[in-house]
This record gives sequence, structure tokens and C-alpha cells, in this order.
Amino acid sequence: MTPFIVPTREQVSPANQALFDTLTKGLGRVPNLYATLALSEHALGTYLALQNARSSITGKAREVVNLVVSQVNRCEYCLAAHTVIGGMVGFTPGQILQIRSGRADFDPKLDALARLVKGIATERGHADPASLQHFFDAGWTQENLVDVIVTIGDKTVTNYLHATTQVPVDFPAAPALAD
Repeated sequence: MTPFIVPTREQVSPANQALFDTLTKGLGRVPNLYATLALSEHALGTYLALQNARSSITGKAREVVNLVVSQVNRCEYCLAAHTVIGGMVGFTPGQILQIRSGRADFDPKLDALARLVKGIATERGHADPASLQHFFDAGWTQENLVDVIVTIGDKTVTNYLHATTQVPVDFPAAPALAD
């Protein structure tokens, strides 16, 4: 396979150049996976709009979804990025590894979320009724469920993009899960 080229600012459209400038201001750089989205005239803007849309799933809960889905999809890029972000939102390295396995024994509400997300991602949207009930019993709402599914979709987009393009990972590698 011909390797995908990670475009520079000069190699993308003017609209994507503006997005590169915004990303550089906020993140200090343009991560390779975002740059790869800029190979399309519209994909980067569309993806950023989805990723930055208002949601009832934010902060630690959003990172639980991101980590679990990325693990299910075996996306080394997103696991690396979200391991860094997970630490930034307050998870310990041990908690991040546990979340990736589909559990969060340290927090009952996040545990119900992690278990449900793992089931949804593994079973391609077919939630186990008991996991779904456990999610609601833990205090999550129907609104939260809809936003969880949107967040699963968001993360699946970048997981699939990396799986297909294999652009270089520009974050520290995520540690392997113990078998």
C-alpha cells in the first residue's frame, strides 16, 4: 500500500489552513490524524464540528467512551492520544488501563458507562439489556445514552481512519493491556 502523506498547512485548502491555524493555537500543533482528515476539503471541519458539539457526555465520561471504543477497535493512534487526554482529565495510569478493558471499578457510575460502551462497540450497536439497565440504574439518562452513542460514532470515525491509513502516531504509545 502506498503510505498516506500527512499534509502540511501549505498542502491543504485555504479552509483547512484556517483550521490548522486554530488547532495550532489550541494544541500547539496539528496532530497527524487531524491533518489526514484535511486531505478532504470538508472532512476536517465536519469532524471538528462533531467532536466539539455540545453533549451531556463531557470530561471524564467522554474519555471513558473514547478509551473503551479505541480499545475495542484496536486503534493505536487514538489509544495513545486518549491515554494522554485521560491523564489530563484526572485518571491515573492504572485507571486508564482498567477503563480500556471496559471497566471502572473505582467509580460505579463510570463503571456502568464503560461496561455499556464496551458492549455497544463490541456488538455493533446491540446493547445488552442488563448493561443498559445497569447504566440507567447508575444515574445516567436517556439523553446521556443518545450522547454516548454519538460519541461512539465520533471515535469510530478516527479509529477507522487510522486503521485504514496507518498515519504515524505522534503521541507517546499507550501501554499494552495485560492479557
